[in-house]
Amino acid sequence: MKPDLIIHGAGIFGLTLAWEATLRGARVVVADPYGIGAGSSGGIVGALAPHVPENWNAKKAFQLQSLLAAEAFWAKVAATSGRDPGYARTGRLQPLADDAAVDLARARTLGAESLWQGRAVWRVRKASGVWCPPSPTGLVVEDTLTGRIHPRLALNALAAAIREKGGVIGAEAPSTAPTVWATGAVGLEDLSRSLGRTVGTGIKGQALLLDHAAPEAPQLFVDGLHIVPHADGTTAIGSTTERDTIDLITDGQLDGLLARAVAAVPMLAEAKVIERWAGLRPRARSRAPMLGPWPDRPGHFVANGGFKIGFGMAPGIARVMADLVLEGRDTIPDGFRVTDNT
Repeated sequence: MKPDLIIHGAGIFGLTLAWEATLRGARVVVADPYGIGAGSSGGIVGALAPHVPENWNAKKAFQLQSLLAAEAFWAKVAATSGRDPGYARTGRLQPLADDAAVDLARARTLGAESLWQGRAVWRVRKASGVWCPPSPTGLVVEDTLTGRIHPRLALNALAAAIREKGGVIGAEAPSTAPTVWATGAVGLEDLSRSLGRTVGTGIKGQALLLDHAAPEAPQLFVDGLHIVPHADGTTAIGSTTERDTIDLITDGQLDGLLARAVAAVPMLAEAKVIERWAGLRPRARSRAPMLGPWPDRPGHFVANGGFKIGFGMAPGIARVMADLVLEGRDTIPDGFRVTDNT
């Protein structure tokens, strides 16, 4: 097969772009010598959480549209592949520490009413139930926009759907078609070397997976900690952010994550730890995804910098990159371009 598009990287950006391109009739080859989800996309957390509904900007608006598109996006992947990607829009609860936090949360309720287009709510309610974090004020924020995805199930479902549509996924690819580099932390290093300046880096994170089933429960966000129940009967706890190391060794910081999770949900004390994970998440200098032509390399493009929001942004990223590479239309949001980091 002579491809119309070559994608290097079988993580979330690479595979969602490949899926979008096949839906538009393109012949696609995805190449990754390390396999599907070998980088940070093969992690375990999968929190699809929105930015707060205030101080609105292009990044927040783009993320909103991606989160709203996620249900239909993943349903089509599931229908084509016959595999469950583990997606559900289960919502999220966050405790409110004091009166100032309550006042701010209530102000954001009004922001959500206008900014979230009536398709999701952000509200303050009483903390109640066994799956609810303790709150000093007795109140929590509940939002109905947050979703969850099982990263590994999602990538496998995407790969199966791409192949069902005739796409090829393997270790190598020819060099005879427009090429997108969606290669995560390694790709940021390569781009930085090519341009002679740092445009991003990998940030280490660690997470835990527990043998605890609560598939219909909402996510919890407690003091920076995500507690994410998955569809397969597991619960993910994450994550650390470690800027001073790039090793992929798990360590005692995970014990601290587990202790904080148990304090928020005591029933997790009985759950078995079934995996400890560490990975490098690609963070562009601007903190927004980095999209667009590779400077001074005609026919080559970059889709990188997902960091902590890659899965949530992926449906939108796939759409704008397909617009650019396949149709020559630049629909990339302000602040997302490669040149915004160079």
